[in-house]
Amino acid sequence: MSDATMPRDGAASAALSPASEAAAPEIPAPEIPAPEAFSPGAAFGRAAFAAATGATSAALAGLDAYLEMLADWNSRMNLVGPSALTSFWLRHAYDSAQLLTLAPSAAIWADLGSGAGLPGIVLAILLKDRPGAQVHLVESMQKRVRFLAEVSTKLNLPVTLHARRAEDMTAPKGLEVVTARACAPLSRLLSYAYPCLREGAIGLFLKGRDVEHELTEARLSWKFDARLYISLSDPSGRVLQLQKVTRV
Repeated sequence: MSDATMPRDGAASAALSPASEAAAPEIPAPEIPAPEAFSPGAAFGRAAFAAATGATSAALAGLDAYLEMLADWNSRMNLVGPSALTSFWLRHAYDSAQLLTLAPSAAIWADLGSGAGLPGIVLAILLKDRPGAQVHLVESMQKRVRFLAEVSTKLNLPVTLHARRAEDMTAPKGLEVVTARACAPLSRLLSYAYPCLREGAIGLFLKGRDVEHELTEARLSWKFDARLYISLSDPSGRVLQLQKVTRV
């Protein structure tokens, strides 16, 4: 995936001051195929993902293999809900891939509470051919660790797997972006991510419609600069970008 893939409208961005009482600014998605232009679930499939992201044939083959392994493992243990398989390309692959539009030059990422590999495995597949790329997956549940290890090995991904709790993670050398999806409310998530954020990494967190409430709660214990981006995969979702994070 090239650095020009899925560009965001940078001119629309505006920082949220740590002391501001105003709502976080919401930045619109760029002019690319919108999810509502497709029927729900499987209708936004492999071809639509390729068209929206410009993913290479090698990356698409990697995502095919990941989905196949996810379905196989999920038939034996509950890694993800059934909807994760039927809506994989839109709600999971595309949801994860959009993070690259906000840090297009970043090569070293950490995914806290990686679960079944969303967004971390998707990022690793898309970054596989980038020189110096490395995705750190942090997960404590052993069945998920085994799955992540098998996917990473079979697909020869640039992954370092940390079988530990997110709160026990230290910042990997050279880390540029720390991310998480459905890991924890923001106040708690910041305590997990702080070792990475204080070393200079930016935070890019996939959040839902309650993100404004989470921001309000988090400001009781944290100071930060924040931007909210409207999700490319779900208009009700948001990508939260955080920088300059300190404790109150």
